[in-house]
Amino acid sequence: MGDNIIIRVQSPDGMKKIPSTKRETAAAFLKKVAKEFGFNSNGFSVYLNRNKTGEILSQNKTLSLLKIKHGDMLFLFPSASSSSSGETMDTATPHTSSSLPSISSSSSSSSSSSLIPRSSSAPQVQEDEIDQYLAKQDGKIYRNRDPQLCRHGALGKCVHCVPLEPFDEDYLNHLDPPVKHMSFHAYLRKLTGGADKGKFAALENISCKIKSGCEGHPPWPEGICTKCQPSAITLNRQKYRHVDNIMFENHTIADRFLDFWRKTGSQRMGYLYGRYTEHTDIPLGIRAEVAAIYEPPQSATQNSLELLEDPKAAAVDEIAAKLGLCKVGWIFTDLLSEDTRIGTVHYTRNQDSFYLSAEECITAGYFQNQHSNPCRLSRDGSFGSKFVTVVATGGPDNQVHFEGYQVSNQCMALVRDECLLPCKDAPELGYAKESSPEQYVPDVFYKDKDKFGNDVTFLARPLPVEYLIIDITTTFPKDPQYTFTSTQRFPIENRDLLGETQDFHSLATYLSQCSSVSFLDIVSDFHLLLFLVTNEVMPLRDSIGLLLDAVKTSNEQLAQTWKKSEQWATIEQLCSTEGGQPSSSLGYEAMGGPAVPASSAAMWSCLHCTFMNQPGTEHLKPRSSRWLLKAEKDALVYIQIRLFSSSWSLESPLQYNHSSKL
Repeated sequence: MGDNIIIRVQSPDGMKKIPSTKRETAAAFLKKVAKEFGFNSNGFSVYLNRNKTGEILSQNKTLSLLKIKHGDMLFLFPSASSSSSGETMDTATPHTSSSLPSISSSSSSSSSSSLIPRSSSAPQVQEDEIDQYLAKQDGKIYRNRDPQLCRHGALGKCVHCVPLEPFDEDYLNHLDPPVKHMSFHAYLRKLTGGADKGKFAALENISCKIKSGCEGHPPWPEGICTKCQPSAITLNRQKYRHVDNIMFENHTIADRFLDFWRKTGSQRMGYLYGRYTEHTDIPLGIRAEVAAIYEPPQSATQNSLELLEDPKAAAVDEIAAKLGLCKVGWIFTDLLSEDTRIGTVHYTRNQDSFYLSAEECITAGYFQNQHSNPCRLSRDGSFGSKFVTVVATGGPDNQVHFEGYQVSNQCMALVRDECLLPCKDAPELGYAKESSPEQYVPDVFYKDKDKFGNDVTFLARPLPVEYLIIDITTTFPKDPQYTFTSTQRFPIENRDLLGETQDFHSLATYLSQCSSVSFLDIVSDFHLLLFLVTNEVMPLRDSIGLLLDAVKTSNEQLAQTWKKSEQWATIEQLCSTEGGQPSSSLGYEAMGGPAVPASSAAMWSCLHCTFMNQPGTEHLKPRSSRWLLKAEKDALVYIQIRLFSSSWSLESPLQYNHSSKL
């Protein structure tokens, strides 16, 4: 028994202990190592030293002759031709300024670092352009020479003028207004700014699920062990944020979104489309610029919102991508009118009530999980999210204010693993689920001060949601910017309740109002482009690429080239015959649309087919009925059956009382 020894072997995947004996040969020992780490016989090399010196060869010499004793540490490096692992172990070579080291987040705190050897096993991820740009920036805060405190020459530096790091808390606290959360890239620099340059750090996402593959016991709920059990979570206020500012390009974007609430009194929700840029007011900051708002199908009341299935969601994302935009967040209203004469609203969201309800935090976490942040420093390929939440609500001055938020990475993990629930009677409180036979839920805690000022740990049942919220400044620029330059307003999608529909009649009206501007300015409208791509009569999804490039680059010549295409000529023809009116009555021939001869003015065309009808005909009589009259509970609805499509649409304003259900 005295010959038994244990040898530690360090690899890029971690350390393992290999049982052996003093008389065991090096060849037999290397076979044990290969079996333990899953390598073939020639897929790795083992060295006595970390700097790859003193290689242990496969030979018949015993371990005692090689001076390998009990408890010694050996170092395993996969070979370049290894098919089972392409990882390489980091050496003590310091990182250059152009390479960003990585950080770690434990399950108990999203901002803590764990000593995990970083390897190249992380997937190759294409990061966002803004992340690639900021990773190359110096990020330091440079200060001028202080004439009162600095006693050195112009080329010297002292503690009063030396550049500060981007995560300097004293500098951030003295900004106007003070910054509570450092930027995400400044947070990376803080964790990787030590002597090791982040060599032993790695970004890891929190998991609240039982680890799979544990064979030492029956599966949950019959058994669980410390190897597969997720760690308890202690909620901490996140010290960094992925987005530091939200900016709407102009007031028109927000005003058009609020028009729905002004006209109906019902709340509204929309997706924010824009781009991420550098926010220069905060070191290494990121700004989300909003260029357009897309309103998906939804059912809304004065107190609730329900999202419906959106068949056009993929097409909208595709169009936005071709325009150089992406989905950067979502916005919803929570407005209650106070005085309609002067346009004031109630101030309902404040420190005495809540800023975001638990249900809204869960929704925000769901969206952030859907739009995770690509990160090459994470083993999962993503970490956190840049997806923002904007609330249009009443402010202290009883005017409409826009407030921006995100939820923390801990909240994202709780929502992703279905561990967080809202409280029915207290919107400001969440509730961590309890374990059940169907799901194991780790304990969730938060810290607060008791009446004596002592820090006390509480179980998150219930949970104040302010531990999960990160506030973001929302602004409008002094000089408005316009990605879409159209001065006229094409109807916004999914607003049939207001009588605003997207059809060729509204397109003809829109074009008639734009007869004196350039063609590029006419088509530079996000909602118009969506209609051209998603309409049922003549969708242009496969032929509108040139026009989208023209709008993206503001190239009038490209727009004129696309205007001469057959697709636009067909659109013009559909608009010219819309509503049985010739194009001259719409003023549309100024746009290049063909005018209808006066001799055919007596004939009128059907809105939904190719029939030409005699003058004086008031009712259509085609092969099948086109119009049906339906009366139900004092409701009068005209339902038009489109002969060219299987879909149904409502004709004329919908008239019904509140007690009727159609």
